Amino acid sequence: MLTVVPTSIEAVKIITPKSFQDSRGVFCETYNRERFLEHGIELDFVQDNQSSSAEIGTIRGLHFQSNPAAQDKLVRVLRGSIFDVAVDLRRTSPTYGKWVAEKLSADNRKQLLVPVGFAHGFCTLESDTHVLYKVTAYYSPANDLGIAWDDPDLAIDWPIPPGKAILSEKDTRHPRLTSLPTYFE
Repeated sequence: MLTVVPTSIEAVKIITPKSFQDSRGVFCETYNRERFLEHGIELDFVQDNQSSSAEIGTIRGLHFQSNPAAQDKLVRVLRGSIFDVAVDLRRTSPTYGKWVAEKLSADNRKQLLVPVGFAHGFCTLESDTHVLYKVTAYYSPANDLGIAWDDPDLAIDWPIPPGKAILSEKDTRHPRLTSLPTYFE
């Protein structure tokens, strides 16, 4: 009832639930533990988070939580669309410092599975965009960290010019990847 496709960084997956459409609209099962297990994904989600962004070009991220509160995330869009990014922070990984991105939208119903060891962020592509993500660890202010969304070493191809990005004050102060201590091996 769902498809799971690895991205160019195999640990990050695109999950698309099967949709059923009729004259009333569309139905899809966005999460089913048994179906995920059939695809080798064994996660215990403990918290759901939802954000809404009024403007196109709102960037949230790049965020992660360090151990012992590190989180896997399953991200989907309820309304609108986003350019969703995962950056590999696993220091010994052959893809360390590399990123993948996927367009997620309410229409395409794709979800991005971002595992522990990755920073996550997104840019809204439509106004009034609503994003929901499930996580495997509770929010921990002491472990809440990030890296600069515009780090030139990452060279993320954001769909918005830097001067047009809408950011929180917190997201303007994150360090570059090269300044980050080792949080994940």
